[in-house]
Amino acid sequence: MTKILVIDDDNDMCMLLNRFLTRNGYEVTGVNSGNGAIEWMKKHQPGLVLCDFRLEDMTGVDLLGKIKEMHPGAPVIIITGYSDVKDAVEVMKLGAYDYVTKPLFPDEILLTIKKALSESPEEQSPAKAYTPASGGAATTSSAGSPKAKQISNGDGQYIMGNSPQFAQIMKQIDLVAPTNYSVIIYGESGSGKEAIAQQIHRKSKRANKPFVAIDCGALSKELAGSELFGHEKGAFTGALNQKIGSMEIANEGTIFLDEIANLSYDIQVSLLRVVQERKIRRVGGNKDIELDLRIIIASNERLWDAARNGKFREDLYHRFNEFSIEVPPLRERKDDIMLFANHFLQITNAELGKNVKGFAKDVQDILNNYVWYGNLRELKNVVKRATLLTDGEYVEVKSLPFEISNYQKLQFEAPSVAQPESPMGGMSAGASVPFENKLKSANLDAEYEVILDALKQSNFNKSKAAKLLNIDRKTLYNKMKQFKAFKMD
Repeated sequence: MTKILVIDDDNDMCMLLNRFLTRNGYEVTGVNSGNGAIEWMKKHQPGLVLCDFRLEDMTGVDLLGKIKEMHPGAPVIIITGYSDVKDAVEVMKLGAYDYVTKPLFPDEILLTIKKALSESPEEQSPAKAYTPASGGAATTSSAGSPKAKQISNGDGQYIMGNSPQFAQIMKQIDLVAPTNYSVIIYGESGSGKEAIAQQIHRKSKRANKPFVAIDCGALSKELAGSELFGHEKGAFTGALNQKIGSMEIANEGTIFLDEIANLSYDIQVSLLRVVQERKIRRVGGNKDIELDLRIIIASNERLWDAARNGKFREDLYHRFNEFSIEVPPLRERKDDIMLFANHFLQITNAELGKNVKGFAKDVQDILNNYVWYGNLRELKNVVKRATLLTDGEYVEVKSLPFEISNYQKLQFEAPSVAQPESPMGGMSAGASVPFENKLKSANLDAEYEVILDALKQSNFNKSKAAKLLNIDRKTLYNKMKQFKAFKMD
């Protein structure tokens, strides 16, 4: 039975998740602090960790580092509010498997957990990269090492945008693809850099050779060398067999190094030799291995700035900087939003065995006007959740997360600004109501406004919002249920 560690400073949330996951066949332990989780992990091996991003005694970033240090093979799923999506994306770059957003939905959590466990290192088969003859991709990791994220060709997983900005990118891809130039792809996390790298590979002379993608942000300093270059048997403690590295697997094809600025200085030195001489040496080995491969890298920060700040080797930057492509964020590509939303809807329909036909007109307007901080990843998660909650033929506003459907309302800061109609049917109060001792005496519309104000002031931290409102967190959740903003069976 898989052990799941739930970390949340809200005891009610821990109990809810404990009961739900236990009913689904998992052994669950709940702790209410980061330090408590660390003490538990000193004595136990978790199969998976479900962790709230905001804890009272430490940040999600700090705790993630401790978890990866103590149990590197355990996937970590972050629980976060929509206001924290940018932070959640950053945590994923540090090695988290995925994130789920509040309010929580049981089926969504269960699906994410099952996917994470099915892809955990100990359950992976020996790896090989994708080639058209093999028909698919697997991982390149050995037990206990981070998983190399790979893309299979021709599976419909990625589509290209049709916005004017993306049309320009496609011209650049057509220009550089037939060459052997190294390419730097710049763009925010989740903006589609990986899909562009694959498209370059598909249109290159190496299209029928392997394409291997590595998330450098998920590689620990200790395992990065082995993951990229491989190792010989006995090279270090735990190296029980020879391992072929991702560079060697990608030979004659293309390797894509995402978030390359996260690689340590030592690995950057070794990588410089690969770029200059097209040779690698496995960890613990004593002979060079000749390589013929194209290298495409991606970063969400300017590598020249990173080089000036001493984070990235300047000579390595100049070796890579033969051609660069800039990917604009999704919020600047409005014409692409519904294209990708419908694509993600088709994928989710297949996963859930549903037949949702599309999005209602008001839902389309909401999606087009929202600022997608997490780019395509955030859009995909929103569509997945909405599809799960949709019973009819079209996704309705009620199936969208609270912060998405009320995004325009949340932008109003001045009390004198006219507010849209509240979900209870009446017009909003229009004026801010003092938090302390006022919630119980307010009518439903005024309650809605007070709760919104409290959530905004607390950056959507439910515990802090409850304190501002002078109520307990359970009462706050009940109020949010009343406004159809929360669901947890």
